Amino acid sequence: MTKSIPILVLGGTGTVGSRVANQLRGAGHSVRVATRRAECRFDWSIPETWRPALNGVHTMYVLLPDQTSMPESFMREAYRTGVRRVVLHSDRGVDVMNVAHLQEAERQVRESGCEWTIVRPDWFNQDFETFFRQSVLDGRLCVPIGSTRQGFVDADDIAAVAAQALLRREHIGRVLPLTGPRALSFPEALDHIQDATGLTVHFDGTPGAYREVLRAEGVPDEVIDTLIENFSSVAAQGDAKPTGIVEEILQRPGKDFSTYAQEAAARGVWQKP
Repeated sequence: MTKSIPILVLGGTGTVGSRVANQLRGAGHSVRVATRRAECRFDWSIPETWRPALNGVHTMYVLLPDQTSMPESFMREAYRTGVRRVVLHSDRGVDVMNVAHLQEAERQVRESGCEWTIVRPDWFNQDFETFFRQSVLDGRLCVPIGSTRQGFVDADDIAAVAAQALLRREHIGRVLPLTGPRALSFPEALDHIQDATGLTVHFDGTPGAYREVLRAEGVPDEVIDTLIENFSSVAAQGDAKPTGIVEEILQRPGKDFSTYAQEAAARGVWQKP
């Protein structure tokens, strides 16, 4: 791959996408980050913004915003403009939780005519400093998943795998379910955060507690019911089993959650204002 040809990173300012862009730049590649607020403006709902982002691109990484569907015409436009390889960021629970917009995006990528790789990470370690940060600071986290162990994986490792999939041919046509090196329950993960910070965080994995929290935030009952049903499907799968794919592709151990917690605490992630 010619390093001067830009690699397009859609979703390149978020937790994983920014790391993908940095990994590629670190390897000497030209990177074009396109978002609604980037220098290269890109908006999924405005097709006129697609071609300027796609022009001159052979390879692209796609991370859809939360709950955003890939327009049916996007991959056709990408192929017409010369894109020939795509790495799609999906989710390990895409089928278990019936995440329809990601299922559809995966189908479109597979049928696009491009060489493709689909990356399906489990929960991010960094979820505890984004979605769950305030709950950690408040001392109570509710997720209706009981004590089943999840495959928490670090965003740096996800990005490193995605970069390899963009740059190397041996991952073409693969679906890559990514986990960390060991599965942890939410209470076990919180124990590591408590060890690193001295904070006390109680976990409630019951649907009732989760419903109470979301109702207080004004979430409609029908939405809550769907979320609880989806989490119940994940819990019913039992403890996650580490896939070893991070280690296979990167030829090094994946970052353990305990290491992540210590590093994040040192960055002041959970310092109270």
